[in-house]
Amino acid sequence: MPSLFRILSLIVVISAPLAVAEPVNDGITVDAADWPWWRGPSRNGVANPDQTPPTEWSATENVVWKTPVPGRGHSSPTVFGDHVYLATADEEAETQSIVCFDRTTGKQLWETVCHRGGLMRKNEKSSAASGTVACDGESLFICFANSDAVFVTALALDGERRWQEKICDYKIHQGFGASPAIYQSLVIASADSHAGGVLAALDRKSGKVVWKHDRPQEPNYTSPIILHAAGKDQLFLTGCGLFSSFDPLTGNVLWEVPGATIECVTSTVTDGERVFCSGGYPKNHLAGVAADGSGELAWETRDRVYVPSLIERDGYLFGVLDAGVATCWESATGDQAWKKRLGGEFSASPVLVGDVIYATSEKGETFVFRANTKKYEEIAVNKLGDLALASPTICGSRIYMRVVEQVDGEPQEMLYCLGKE
Repeated sequence: MPSLFRILSLIVVISAPLAVAEPVNDGITVDAADWPWWRGPSRNGVANPDQTPPTEWSATENVVWKTPVPGRGHSSPTVFGDHVYLATADEEAETQSIVCFDRTTGKQLWETVCHRGGLMRKNEKSSAASGTVACDGESLFICFANSDAVFVTALALDGERRWQEKICDYKIHQGFGASPAIYQSLVIASADSHAGGVLAALDRKSGKVVWKHDRPQEPNYTSPIILHAAGKDQLFLTGCGLFSSFDPLTGNVLWEVPGATIECVTSTVTDGERVFCSGGYPKNHLAGVAADGSGELAWETRDRVYVPSLIERDGYLFGVLDAGVATCWESATGDQAWKKRLGGEFSASPVLVGDVIYATSEKGETFVFRANTKKYEEIAVNKLGDLALASPTICGSRIYMRVVEQVDGEPQEMLYCLGKE
């Protein structure tokens, strides 16, 4: 086996790894019609298969409603109950907020400002509101970089602030986009920068820090992702040259191996036996690693899957390279099953519904194709807006998309709800 992924710290070896991924036992009940946090109910970009969202649309076709969004941001829509929540930032007013919309009509119901002043953004493609809101049914949680630090804020479902806690200092490099994760009584947040990084778990009700794990002094952009792999719930974080697994309840390191790139953006997925990491600086990198703590590097390629996260289905990985090439790999070997140039650049992560994948380019073109392991099988290509950097949300047979379009000659961010007429 390659020595690149030798063990750095304590390893807990788990016998008899599962052949398929199982749900996380996080103690949170999620309705099949909701999308409560980043990458959806299963935290892997896989939507409820028992729904029928449209595969074709335009600015006038299959539009249930559309509504203007105050400010700008790249967070995905969070859909829970009767409401849709977005993180957004108004750079002129210097505010970072959570906005709530009516799920049925798109009417804006409220906006709560979490921070005034202190906005931090460097890369022109980034935003000051790139993390996605997490909802546990009682509270909303969001992470913002502000005033050389990263804060976690909790709001009630009516927008009232419950608490706000600084988790670490932060030095801006490209931007900040980590989303919070919910597990049992905790909300878990991460922040990596030259100022030093941290992975922290806070009590959801009080905001009190329950555990913290210090990270290297490197810039990195991944979100903590909790998946059931190799027979147990594991909290994964990639970047800073490491692929790390933690016990989400205690923060104890389960295993940690070198080999990930310094800067990562994508969120980890699993096939139950292996977990997958990718990055784009200082090298292009995609790898499969045993999830049992053995340190085994199953395979590695030089594909540049830097920003859009992957989809795993039935032993295959599906993804779109940043440069606009749809690709399918065998998850056990990394062997490429097929690839197809779509064109354009991609930042949004794809979503899988049943056997259909929705992948949106930065130009607002959504490529709808079958999760076919033999060839690229296109269903439709749909254009909406002029710019799309946020990942779509698909639940309740509706697609929620955040795009920028021209209104009276000026760029305006819009939230669309798409559904079959």
